[in-house]
Amino acid sequence: MALRDSLNVMVVDDMATSRGLIIMALEEMGVKKIDFRKDGAEALQALVARPAHLVISDYNMPGMDGLGLLKALRENRMTARIGFILVSGRMTPEIMNTGKSLGMNNYIQKPFSTPQLKACIQAVVGPL
Repeated sequence: MALRDSLNVMVVDDMATSRGLIIMALEEMGVKKIDFRKDGAEALQALVARPAHLVISDYNMPGMDGLGLLKALRENRMTARIGFILVSGRMTPEIMNTGKSLGMNNYIQKPFSTPQLKACIQAVVGPL
């Protein structure tokens, strides 16, 4: 069985359009197990109850942003090892450095293509 058949991915983005584009790209890659949440707090609650293999999270969200979600995941024993990719339209050095210090596995800047997202994901989880 290919990794893409068993990989559980959680997409976290407050914007329906952005969330939809990421989900469409994952489906194009053949990833079948995709869940989504609209904000960091909701995602954290879901991931503590049922950890995913990989989280693809927007940075800029109301309430708990992507880095807040990453920090909370890394502080919880049940979710500390989940792969984490941060998505942002404006990836500043400050965001990058904070993400790296919190244990971000990879990042991608919007806009991106499906091949770019696939390469980003494969750098974290291996060949799909």
